[in-house]
Amino acid sequence: MVSRIDSWIATYCPSLSPGSYQITSPSTPDYNCIAWAALEDDRWWDPTDPDQYWPDGVPRELTLEAFIQAYQTIGYVPGDSVEFESGFQKIAIYTKPSGEPDGVPTHVVRQLPNGRWTSKLGNLEDIEHELDGLRGFYYGAVAQILKRPIGA
Repeated sequence: MVSRIDSWIATYCPSLSPGSYQITSPSTPDYNCIAWAALEDDRWWDPTDPDQYWPDGVPRELTLEAFIQAYQTIGYVPGDSVEFESGFQKIAIYTKPSGEPDGVPTHVVRQLPNGRWTSKLGNLEDIEHELDGLRGFYYGAVAQILKRPIGA
């Protein structure tokens, strides 16, 4: 029997073949990918919902610039490489074209110490995967890499 997440991935992330990702947590509505990338699993980050967390002083809008500013509040700075760098934590922000200059943010992933990436898929589980596995019609493509020193 195909699980709910396997069915969702087959539909929305067809580049992720069954052996190319691992489920790493149970499903939960407690947090989303934006929070998960920030190492938080106890609240939902959302710039469009005033009842959800969003960093103070950051515009509450679905723009790449607002997402960059949100992560800058916790020590991230723009980076230019998806390659693993010892001593740094990296995240990648995906966007889809929308008529906006940089597209609309759709997903955020965090790099793991093994060089792979971790994602929280909405209310579904967290998964470990390769960065390009999520590229496609649903999430778009990586538009920005951010990094910060580990322990920051």
